[in-house]
Amino acid sequence: MKCPACGAIDDKVIDSRLGKDNSVIRRRRQCLNCQKRFTTYERIEEILPYVIKKDGRREPFDRRKIVEGMRRACEKRPISIDRIESVADAIEQELMERPEKEISVQYIGERVMTELQQMDDIAYVRFASVYRSFRDIEEFVREIKELYELKEAREQRRAEPPEEVAEIRNSP
Repeated sequence: MKCPACGAIDDKVIDSRLGKDNSVIRRRRQCLNCQKRFTTYERIEEILPYVIKKDGRREPFDRRKIVEGMRRACEKRPISIDRIESVADAIEQELMERPEKEISVQYIGERVMTELQQMDDIAYVRFASVYRSFRDIEEFVREIKELYELKEAREQRRAEPPEEVAEIRNSP
C-alpha cells in the first residue's frame, strides 16, 4: 500500500477490524519509511452496473463519486463521514441488487438527493443546485419553496395527535 504522506510502499498493519456490517475490513497501517499512520478499507469487489451519463457515455459505477458529492454538500454541516459512507453503501447495495446492467446517472442523483433531503435540508439544496444545474434564480427559489413546504407538512404531522387521542378529545 502506498503511503499517502511519503509515497513509500513498505508498511505494516497495526490493527484490523471488521466494519459494522461485516462487509468491509478496516486496517490501520504504519509506513515503515516515515512512520505516518493511515487507514485503508478492504471490500469484496462486486460486479457493478455501468452508469449512463447525461451525454450518453457509459462508465463503470464509482462509489467514490457519491461519497465525494455528498461530502461537498455536507461540508460544515453536522453530518458524520460515517453517515455519508453508510448512505453510499446502501445506494451501492441497491444498485448491485437491480437486474439492470446499466443505470442512468439521473436515477443515482435522485437517490442521493432523497437521502440528503432526509438528513439535512442545507446539504440537500447544495447538492440539488449542482446536480440539477439550475438555469436561473427562479428555479432555485422554486426548489427551496418546495423543500420548505415539505418541512412544514412534516412538522404539522408530528404536531397532530394520533387518531385515537383526537377521537377521545372530540367525544362527548
